[in-house]
Amino acid sequence: MLVKDVMTRKVISVQPQATLSQTIDVMMRWNVSGLPVVSEDGSLVGIISEGDLLRRPEIGTEGPRAGWLESLFRAGHAAEVYAHSHGRRVDEIMTTNVVTVREDDRLEDAARRMEKHGIKRLPVVRDDKIVGIISRADFVHVLAGFVRPAYEDQPVSDQTIKAAIEAELKAEPWAPADTVSVEVKDGVVDLNGVLTDEAQRNAVRIIAENTDGVTAVRDNLSWVEPITGFVAPPPGRNGEDPVAR
Repeated sequence: MLVKDVMTRKVISVQPQATLSQTIDVMMRWNVSGLPVVSEDGSLVGIISEGDLLRRPEIGTEGPRAGWLESLFRAGHAAEVYAHSHGRRVDEIMTTNVVTVREDDRLEDAARRMEKHGIKRLPVVRDDKIVGIISRADFVHVLAGFVRPAYEDQPVSDQTIKAAIEAELKAEPWAPADTVSVEVKDGVVDLNGVLTDEAQRNAVRIIAENTDGVTAVRDNLSWVEPITGFVAPPPGRNGEDPVAR
């Protein structure tokens, strides 16, 4: 999946000369926590977010003033901090080193950049012009389409469910496909067999739970300690209680 398949194309932005008051009004009106800063020709020149507004003298959060030693040896840095916390125009406050993506980048690349830089949104650019924006909310929206049960309108047969679970178990190198058997009746999955690593239990159950058509999963798996041969029985009352999806 590509960025252009998920991004929001209607971009709410501000210009560099906008005042702080105007910018806050736009954020509140559109219920967004950050805005791209776009020049008159449509070029992306920065971004302003709630993080840029955390340290403000108006609300008593500007932080300690620079000491004499920092003012002497790092006067430029101290001046930049002061300007950023006291500025009243967007171009005085905005972040200019903007992390961006292109519309043909993979969705995985966008997610990786968000994680790496600890940010919530990425402007999408084409030839330095902004053509969209992708945020964490966009990821949630697209994910919703995948996690909603696809079988509500068209029931899935027990045989199809069983085949899908077994195929997924065989596809995962960590999965104990040879020691776990799968039985399905009326959408309820029974997992029987043996695990050699207790950490496999949750993952095996999740494979079953995520399969279309499954209404409940019963974990009847026993764990065998490979060295001592100690056998731990299934959880609960021998796995008789279904675990709803």
